[in-house]
Amino acid sequence: MGLTGCGQQVTITDNQPPGTGSTMYRIERVQTIPAPLERVWNFICRPQNLNRITPPNLHFRILGDVPDSMTGGLIIRYSIRIPGFGRRLWVTEIKHIQPLCSFVDEQRMGPYRFWYHYHRVRPTSGGTEMLDQVDYRLPFGIVGKGVHRIAVRGMLENIFDYRCKRLSEIFPEAEGPGRKNPLVTPPTGLQE
Repeated sequence: MGLTGCGQQVTITDNQPPGTGSTMYRIERVQTIPAPLERVWNFICRPQNLNRITPPNLHFRILGDVPDSMTGGLIIRYSIRIPGFGRRLWVTEIKHIQPLCSFVDEQRMGPYRFWYHYHRVRPTSGGTEMLDQVDYRLPFGIVGKGVHRIAVRGMLENIFDYRCKRLSEIFPEAEGPGRKNPLVTPPTGLQE
């Protein structure tokens, strides 16, 4: 099964604010899911569903109890194995929730110097359009730039490819003539 309905627009910028010593990157993905907005929203609002859309090789685990649905200010602790870097603790805060529209998960502690993941859903004629926009910065200045080029860029691309594939399986295309899962944003690959 291909990545029907998966699109990517990836912009990797060389924005290095003065005094930071590190580059800010952005990855953006858009996917149309052939399901009603409420159904998609209810799925992405359940922290437990992260396990279903995260590649198995990352050995992703939520640590501790989490509610059935996210709330503003929710702190979630994860354990994740990053290939080549070992197991890491990752702590995020859920914030800026706009019901049936958007929310943010922002790293509080983890492998990135900065991680701000904006999630947005909106109804379309093909179901629900889902946008993931991640702004992130790596530690270690110039070394971080090299690690990004060699490992992180490809790892994030693989994570979002897997997520898109899993969401296509969880929300299969509706049957019937004229019901297609259109490619919203054509793949462009990662650029520097």
